[in-house]
Amino acid sequence: VDVFQAWCGPCKPVVNLFKKIRNEVGSDLLHFAVAEVDSIDALEKYRGQCEPVFLFYTGGELVDVVRGANAPLLQKTILKYL
Repeated sequence: VDVFQAWCGPCKPVVNLFKKIRNEVGSDLLHFAVAEVDSIDALEKYRGQCEPVFLFYTGGELVDVVRGANAPLLQKTILKYL
């Protein structure tokens, strides 16, 4: 989940990375979503941050958090949980 605030928007370059990996591993294994923290109370702790935050869930459980648009780290994290 790409967690963002309305004033900075979702991290568009990372969307392309997720699409690329999704095409490589199959669309049933990887799902990508964006969530605006200003409208979701459960994400309140991520408000006021100026870097993108990516939340990784497996089986409905939060398993990892990556801060910043670090493409190599994001790719490594995705493949780790697939």
